[in-house]
Parts: sequence; structure tokens; C-alpha cells
Amino acid sequence: MAWFEIRIRPFSFLYRTKIDHVVTFGYLCLLFNLMTFKDLGLIDPILKALADKGYTHPTPIQEQAIPILLKNKDLLGSAQTGTGKTAAFTIPILQQIYNAVGSGKGGRKIKTLIITPTRELAIQIDDNIKEYAKYTGIKNTVIFGGVKQGSQVKALRSGVDILTATPGRLLDLINQKHINITNIDFFVLDEADQMLDMGFIHDIKKIIKIIPKDRQSLFFSATMPRAIIDLSKQILGDFERVSIEPKQATAERVDQAVYFVSKKSKSKLLKHLITTENPDSTLVFSRTKHGANKIVKILDKAGINSAAIHGNKSQTARQKALSAFKDGGTKVLVATDIAARGIDVSQLSLVVQYDLPNVPETYVHRIGRTGRAKASGTALAFCDNDERPYLKDIEKLIKQKIDVVTEHPYLVDGPDDDEPQQAKSRPQRSRNNGGSSARKTAGNPNKRFNSKRQSRNNNTNRNR
Repeated sequence: MAWFEIRIRPFSFLYRTKIDHVVTFGYLCLLFNLMTFKDLGLIDPILKALADKGYTHPTPIQEQAIPILLKNKDLLGSAQTGTGKTAAFTIPILQQIYNAVGSGKGGRKIKTLIITPTRELAIQIDDNIKEYAKYTGIKNTVIFGGVKQGSQVKALRSGVDILTATPGRLLDLINQKHINITNIDFFVLDEADQMLDMGFIHDIKKIIKIIPKDRQSLFFSATMPRAIIDLSKQILGDFERVSIEPKQATAERVDQAVYFVSKKSKSKLLKHLITTENPDSTLVFSRTKHGANKIVKILDKAGINSAAIHGNKSQTARQKALSAFKDGGTKVLVATDIAARGIDVSQLSLVVQYDLPNVPETYVHRIGRTGRAKASGTALAFCDNDERPYLKDIEKLIKQKIDVVTEHPYLVDGPDDDEPQQAKSRPQRSRNNGGSSARKTAGNPNKRFNSKRQSRNNNTNRNR
């Protein structure tokens, strides 16, 4: 057996041969998929639901967290986006509720409270619970702000076992006496670092004072700064910790590259990549809400069907845009970082960081939107002169140099006209080639994406 593999990636300039693993017993277990969900002691109704989704083998965080949670222990979990974290905490909670009350249809009280920072993520978690619980008789619902509360209150009155909520709407409905969380058995705080970034710390402390002290608590955060550690001590009792540290800070199945381009040419480069490569789905990150709207306006003018989601959009508009993107009706979704939490699109072809983030960890979260679970993906970053320090910080965090695309029509030090031009005069040398003559190129549609090629003169396919 050869202990190396040739990885054929969507981007031809990123093809490479690499040795992936040192051969250890743990790697052999992973290679031959020796651990299954059945081995974790899961009940038949949950195993059946997992089989319906084609899931038979747990991810590392699921393999470690599920046995701990089934023993009714508190857990502090740290794992990057796309590792199967949601299933790691929802599955054991479902099993414990089922074992305690069965699938009876009697009066229901909220037994589990899951708090998450954004509406999109709350909806995603609730959807996952519904899929895993479909053979258990356990009922769940989700509440969030930005929409009228009528339908949410109606669902609560019918009785639920598991409630997923954003902090603001939860406290609002508690104050209106629509929700009672004084008897919950399970409390989950997800994306805790984002909670703090969004200023929800005081809301979280209010909620902690209301819920019973005798409970099982689960605390998940992608990063663990001091403030997060301090908050976890207020929530958790005698806990165990699970930390899934990848070999690289970024998802290993994501190919990454950076384009050096002037700020005013970023929109031209984005249009060029989308029209020549025709990816099946593209998620574009903008630093600001205004910037997201501006990008959509530019793409729509070029005949590229796109939509934006950010905090200024109504919940209805955000859900409509996200649904169209998931269904393939919209090929390009432009999002701010907060709005993008909870976006879970299978087989997402491409992530583009239109603006590099000034917080290096944000880069990791962004590219985690692609290459999820066992899928592969591609993440590209646009970097202007002012963003060079951000790139340096990102590379320091992920402990690797990001490949530089040295030939493209809008090089930062090349022509900046409206029409693409061949970059011949001053090609940059890749920092990873050690000065070799090999160059990474872009703009060649032959092997870049697993999608249909598209004629520049055919706008029909582009607008479907």
C-alpha cells in the first residue's frame, strides 16, 4: 500500500502530491473506519435517523464528546467549524431525553435549552435536531428575533422538549411569561466566542441566573480566549474538556490561495473568476453591510445572479436569500461574518474573502464554510496593499504560507483597466516556490471547477 495520495483538486494550479499522515494505530482506525455510531452505544431510533442521512462513522469530536455526555458529565468543547460539532451535542441529549421519557405525547416541558448567537445558526441547529429526532417522538422548535413572535409562541404552547434560541428573543418571551426555563435538564451554549463578540455577555449571565443549578451544561467555542474560559467557569460544574486540534489551523480539505489586487479592481477580479470558472456555488465575504450590498449591485449589473445577507436585512429576506443559495437558484451569496454563522451548504464550491479580516481567527471561520465534513473545497482571498499586515497575521496563526496566484488579469502592480489583460510584464513569484520558475496561474477554466463550462456570450445559464 502506498502511504501517499495524489489529490485532484477543483483548482488545477493547486494540484499537489503530499504525504498526509504518519502511520499510527489511531490513523489506521480512522483509515479503516473502525469506530461506528453503533459502537458509541446509540439507541436504534437515532441510529436509524443517522443512517437515513448516510452517517455511519462519527467525526473525532463526536467520537470523543458523545460518550462523555451520555455519562451526564458537563463538557467544554473546542473545535473548528465543519467538524460535526452540532451532532456531537444534540445526539446524546436526544438519547438521554428518550431514555427518560420515551416517545410519549403527554404534557411537555422544555428539557433542553440551546443558546446560539445568530438566527441562521439557530435555524440550522433546529433543522439538525429535527432530522436526528424524527424517530424518537421528541419535539423541538426555534425562536429568534427579526420576525413576529406569533408563530413561535404558538409552537411553544403546543409543548416542546428542546428549544433553540437567540438570547434577545428568549429573554423577551421569558419576560412575557411565554417561556419557563426553570426546569431544564440540559443547557448548551454554542459559539460562545461569537456571543462575546456580539455583546451578548450580559444576556447570557441573565439566562444563567434563571436556569436551575442542577443541570448538565455544554459549552462550545471555536476559540478559547481568557474571557471565554472565565465564562465557562460560571456555567460548567465538574467538566471534561474535548479539544479537536487539526494539524493545521485551517480545514485540511480546503485549498487556499491569495490574489494581490488593488481595492478598486477587486470587483473586476471577482466578476472575472465567476464568469470564466462558473463555480456551482460561491460564498463571498464582505467586511461591511454596505460593502456586501455594493458587491451584489456590481454582480447583478454584470448578469451574475447574487444576493446579500447581513444584519440590516429582515429575517424573511435573509432566509429567502439563503434558501435560494442552498437550492441553487442563486449562484453567489455575499455575506458579512455575523450573518454567515450558521450557513451550512453541502458541496460549497468556493469561498472568496473579498475583504481580508483584521482578526486572523475570522479567516479560519470563513474558509470553514467549505471543505466541511468529508468534502473538499477552495478558498480564495483578495488582498490589497492595506491588507498585507492582515495576511501576515493570518499566516502566523495558521502556521503556513498561503499560495500566491502570480498571474491574473488584475495584478495589484499591473494594469487596472475595465477589461482583463494578460499579466505578462511583472508576474509575482510565489513565496512557496523558493524562487523557482514555476508559477500559479488563474483564469484558465479548463480544470478549475467540477461544473459546466460556460460561454461568455451565454447569460442564460448564469442567471438561472
